[in-house]
Parts: sequence; structure tokens; C-alpha cells
Amino acid sequence: MEWWLQRLLDLLALPEYGLTTLFVVATISATIVPVGSEPALYGLVRLNPAMLWPGIAVATLGNTLGGAICWWMGYGAEVAYERMTHRTVQHRVLGWLERFGPRACLLSWLPVLGDPLCVVAGWLKLPFWPCVLYMAIGKFLRYVVMTFALMWVFAR
Repeated sequence: MEWWLQRLLDLLALPEYGLTTLFVVATISATIVPVGSEPALYGLVRLNPAMLWPGIAVATLGNTLGGAICWWMGYGAEVAYERMTHRTVQHRVLGWLERFGPRACLLSWLPVLGDPLCVVAGWLKLPFWPCVLYMAIGKFLRYVVMTFALMWVFAR
């Protein structure tokens, strides 16, 4: 491994950078990049059980920020599409999403479907802050369930 990459990984692994690293991993994992943040959260909690709720809060915040970034990516893509073609796109799935509105962002925690869902919410120009609120609720519940499930499965 390149020395600079190893040095970066060593630096990020230090306990004082645990929450920062978790935030970065959670933010990146909520974009289209296929990275899971649950193992990072579980590792942090396993090494320091007192970090359970701060870890869940930081992971939720980072993951919600990543969802908001996806929303803006979808919004920008839709604006660019309309400028290039001078027309809007409507499909059955888009109609379903429009019907549920920002509440559909509760499903942003789903693997594979959740991140594109945030992009489509931006594409449809669903209200930003309600979408972010529903993303945060869904992602928070996922982190609580996944962390406690991992703690139960890997209990000593």
C-alpha cells in the first residue's frame, strides 16, 4: 500500500478521530459510492461502548448530509436535462414518488434503492427541508436497529 494512504488510515484510526472518520464514512456512504457505514459505527462502539449514542448521532448526521448531497445532485441533473431538452420527464415511479412527496425519503435507508431515491427526490424538486427531515428519521432508525443488532450478534 502507498505510504501516504497507510499514513492517512493510521491517522483516521486514532481514537480521537473516531467520530470524524465515522462522519466522513457515513457521508460518503449515503452518496452513490457503494460504501457501508454500519461497520465503522459498530467498530467505534465496540472499541468504546460509551460512544454508542454520539456515534449514532454523528453517523445519522453524516448520512443525512450525504442524502442531501444526492438531493442536490438530482436537482442539478433535472435542471440540466430541462435546459438541454426543453421538456420534463414523468414516469410511473416518478408519479409514485410525487404522490408520497417528502415522506418517501423515509426509505432513504434502504440498501441499493435509498441513495437513488434521494437523487430522484431532488430531480422532482420535492421540498428540500422536509426531505432532509424524513431522510434523517429513516437513517437514524436504521443506525439504531443495525447497531443494536450487530452488538447482539457479536456479543461476547
